[in-house]
Amino acid sequence: MDTTTAFPAQSAELRSSGACVLPDWGVIRAVGADAATFLHGQLSNDVSRLDLAHARLGAYCTPQGRMLASFVYTRAGAEEYWLACSADVLAPTLKRLSMFVMRAKARLSDASAELTVLGLAGAPAAAWLGADAPAQAWDKLDRDGAAVIRLPDSGLGGAAIDRWLWIGPAAQAQDVLGALPALDMAQWQQLEVRSGVVPVVAATSGQFVPQMLNYELVGGVDFKKGCYPGQEIVARSHYLGKLKRRAFLLSGDAAMAPAQEVFWSEDPGQPAGVLARTAADGARHLALAELKIAVTRSGALHLGQPDGPLLQMLPLPYALPHDAETA
Repeated sequence: MDTTTAFPAQSAELRSSGACVLPDWGVIRAVGADAATFLHGQLSNDVSRLDLAHARLGAYCTPQGRMLASFVYTRAGAEEYWLACSADVLAPTLKRLSMFVMRAKARLSDASAELTVLGLAGAPAAAWLGADAPAQAWDKLDRDGAAVIRLPDSGLGGAAIDRWLWIGPAAQAQDVLGALPALDMAQWQQLEVRSGVVPVVAATSGQFVPQMLNYELVGGVDFKKGCYPGQEIVARSHYLGKLKRRAFLLSGDAAMAPAQEVFWSEDPGQPAGVLARTAADGARHLALAELKIAVTRSGALHLGQPDGPLLQMLPLPYALPHDAETA
């Protein structure tokens, strides 16, 4: 299958620069002497060694290794952690996590009303942050009671847009928005998809093992840490090298939505994968899709049904392992 399709044209970095509120994000707060130990035993990435200068990407899985939620999480104090996730999975995830706190000295709560999540992007955001702006993915800056987390760049076919996640007091968020150009939510969603990092949303919760969404390639899995729900399945997929599905970047002319199925021309009788994250880019539409690796090597991909709209593959901003190469 040809994977050389160019990215849809865009009007340089200016179109994707500034700040916007991310209403589709929410924040869980974990506080207490055992908060780190508890979270370390629940998430796919390390918590126990997390310092104040870094954040992490991590998955919360079922015992079968399927992702119920994904978090960008950071340490906000000596015994406090903020976990940002898709707002539509926050309530059930918080309820499930709380069931396992038991006697641990940890309190979990929905802090979304107190803490706002903003997306910052491009040169204006970098200039506003100044010399202390976090420069590498998952670096973090504490600034006036807020956490500023560097996200993986959005790959744009040779160019890259710097991105940060800002988490802080709701009142303070207005000052940030007033200091930066307005960034349209649709533009931020394009940057999210083009970054190749797939958040779990309600429509896809419970469907994917982390490696199916390339989480170990973007810093979302620590294979050296101790047990957590689904750890055995995740580790087995990694060490035995039997992974048959990966996340790929697609574009097409038709509107897309998470959980839509993708079909392959050479085996049209069953879905070849499912869309996990989508965005519109003018007349074109973008998606990160979980697909069988084999279907990316030949034939054609169609949206929704075997004869549905044609989909094209685009290059991801990071390299895939040999088992997922599409040449």
